[in-house]
Amino acid sequence: MSPNIQIEARLLVLSMGLGAGLMASYDVLRLLRLMVRHSWLATGLEDLVYWCGAGLAVFCLLYQENDGGLRFYVIGTVLLTMVVYDRLCSANFFRVLKKLAGCFRIKGHGKKGSSAKGI
Repeated sequence: MSPNIQIEARLLVLSMGLGAGLMASYDVLRLLRLMVRHSWLATGLEDLVYWCGAGLAVFCLLYQENDGGLRFYVIGTVLLTMVVYDRLCSANFFRVLKKLAGCFRIKGHGKKGSSAKGI
């Protein structure tokens, strides 16, 4: 394989890893939101910080691996990997979490007036 194709393949694999990593970090954020009640303002600020960080992570990937050259397939791969991760991994993770919610009361998911216990 030519060195140029190896570089592009490496960039593609790294962008897939970045997309999965970004969604895994968003799952952690969603889990935090399940455990601790957030106002709409806090949720909005968390999302703003997350998406600014995600954009910075994609920029850093392009800067380090491609000397800052814009590659639309990298951005598309990151987004597509995020969607696939969300549909396959996140859906199963939160399905299990909802089943566990019967054992652990998560704030905001119990009956009104009942005390909430953390996970």
